[in-house]
Parts: sequence; C-alpha cells; structure tokens
Amino acid sequence: MAYVKKYQTKKGERWMYVVENGINPQSGARRRIVKKGFLKQKDASNALKEYERKARGRNLEDSNITFEEMAQDWLDVYSETDIKVSTIRVRKHEIGHLNRYFAKYKIRDITKRMYQNALNDLKKKEQLAHNTISGIHGTGRQIFKRAIQQDYLLVDPTEFAFIPKDKKTVEDIENQKVVDKYLEKHELKMFLETAMTQGEIDDYAIFLTLAWTGLRAGELVALMWKDIDFEHATINITKTYYNPKNNTKNYQLLPPKTEGSIRKIDVEEEVITVLKKHQLKQKELKLQVGKEYYDKGFVFGRFNPPYYGYPHFIKTIENRMESLLKKTPEIEKRLTPHSLRHTHTSLLAEAGVELLQIMDRLGHTEDETTTQVYLHITKDRKKEASQKFGELMRSL
Repeated sequence: MAYVKKYQTKKGERWMYVVENGINPQSGARRRIVKKGFLKQKDASNALKEYERKARGRNLEDSNITFEEMAQDWLDVYSETDIKVSTIRVRKHEIGHLNRYFAKYKIRDITKRMYQNALNDLKKKEQLAHNTISGIHGTGRQIFKRAIQQDYLLVDPTEFAFIPKDKKTVEDIENQKVVDKYLEKHELKMFLETAMTQGEIDDYAIFLTLAWTGLRAGELVALMWKDIDFEHATINITKTYYNPKNNTKNYQLLPPKTEGSIRKIDVEEEVITVLKKHQLKQKELKLQVGKEYYDKGFVFGRFNPPYYGYPHFIKTIENRMESLLKKTPEIEKRLTPHSLRHTHTSLLAEAGVELLQIMDRLGHTEDETTTQVYLHITKDRKKEASQKFGELMRSL
C-alpha cells in the first residue's frame, strides 16, 4: 500500500509519501518506506510515482538470498577489478566479521537497527579499533549497495549508520605514553651502535635506513637498487612486499598502501654512504656464490643460504629488532620496525619540520600516532609562540 499525506512542522505544512512494505519477520513491525519534506502535494505524488516506476517488477518477498551469499557475490565482482591481493584479503576478513551477525539472514530482512547494533557490538564486546570498524562498515555499505543494484533491496540498512567512537576520559588522555612509541635521539644512537657491533651483517644498513627515511618495513624489503639515485641522493618508493604465508619464493610486489605512498624522498649523505658499503658487501657475496644468488636487484637480499638474494620476510626484520633491543638494556621499550617511522617523525619535528611535510615524506595523509608524536615533540614550541605573542602585546 502507498499513500501521500500531510504533516505539520515548525516551518509550516509539508507533504510526504509512505510505502507499506510488508511485516518484518524479526520484530513483527510493519516495514515502511517514508520520504518527507515536499512543499506541495503534487511534488510528493510525483515522487511516489517515480518510486513505484523504479520498483515495478521487483518482488522482494520472493528473494531469499542470504547476506553471506550477497557478500560472496559482491566479493566475486570486486575481486575482478584492479584491486591488490592484500586488499581483497582484508575485505574477506571484514566480511567474516559481518557474517557472524548476518550470515544466514535473508538480505531483505536485515534492518537498520540490526546493522547499527552489530557496529555497536564490534566496539563494546569485540573492542575493535575505530579504524577496523570503519573498514568493516565500508565493506558492509558496498555489499548492501550491490543488493540494491541487483533489485534485492529497496532500502539500504547501512544508510545513516554511525561508527561508535572511542570514549576517552581525561585520565586516559593525560596518561597516554607517547614517548613509548618512538626512540629518543640518544636511544636511537645506542640502538644503531648495537646493530653495528652485535647485529647481523646487514642489520646496521637495514635499521639506519628505516630510521633515517621513515620507510615501512614492507617498502624497505621491496626496495631495489634501481630505486636509489646515488647521484641525486633520492629513494623512489613504488612498491611494497606481500607474503602472508612467509613462503620465500612465492612473494609478491604490490603497489604501496595508498596512492600517496608512492613518493620520492631525499636522503642524507650518511644513508647513501651506508648503502654504498652495503652494496659492496652484496657484490662480494655474489662473486662468492655465483649462480646461487637470486639476482633480482633487491637492496636487502638475504646473505644467508640457501636463499641468497631473496628479500627478507617482514617478520625477520621484526625479530632482528627485538633481538637488538634486548642487547641494548638501556632501552626499556617494546618497539617494532614501525616505531622507527615514529622515531623519524619525532626527529623531524624536533628539527622544526612541519607536520604536513612529515606526512608527505612518510607517504600518508593522516595517522593518529604520527600526529600524537608530533604534538608531543612540538609542545615547547607552542609555549614559545604564546610567550612571543605576550611579549608583543606587552610592548604596545
């Protein structure tokens, strides 16, 4: 049943149309499609006719497709587009979360309230991070959008859904240990000295490069000699390493995390010098092992048999850093190679580089931890700005 009716607002009379769309089997309530805000009855009537024209021929009650079937249908189409393998893997994981709530439900029976409750549950019970839930919600929206495109739905249950936000207390904010997310200047010096004196043959080159460039570990191990311009002291970042099963020979080189991650960065002579010395060691190894070396031009190819020249696993870089930190007892922090990106941020901020320039160098548009580190390091400069303003006004 469909009809047009008048209603009253603070700004006067308005018109709306209502479409009765059966009974919700979960709640027993009537399903209604309502569109409000028309100034004239004629406008509401015309809009209703247009709605009915688009809906003509659809029989939603005959559609028994389940959410998990619809999700797989969407994923099959999505996978055929120019999407990275790693992104498809993430989408599958996000669908897995949604399937826990909706898998066997008919797609037409999922309501806005059910969908919002699922997002709330992911936050309260599952305690997932805001960005994780945002990704799940993004995938959910695309699945329901396809359901509408395929005439399985008229109303999108994800419309107007919101992602629950982290509720931090004043105490939480004040107690955030930003300093535990990066190395101080003197700590970095100690860590690199340990890498040089107690690390593997290529540890010093690996960790100095990470600390002085802010590269992600995946970008580092995918780096090739052709990406380094020794003459102009630049590094070109165009790819990242992907190997979820840690199979040495079955790795993939994929485009970086985001479009903004494709970048060219300037590096200092210290980095160039270390890389040149590292290259000489690599050439010596090639002469020793000959054809046993997997010579595909990787900067940080392995020095150990039987896989000479193959890129390191990201996990290997993580394990080596953990080992070096244990050999540096003065540093009582639990850090990862990603922490060296935050270390790079802290040192750039201390040197007076602006946040936007740092973001550009790191290859991302926003990152909460990077921003936290930057604000922590630059808080004294903010105080100095306030003092200078005060001095200016007192001189008037």
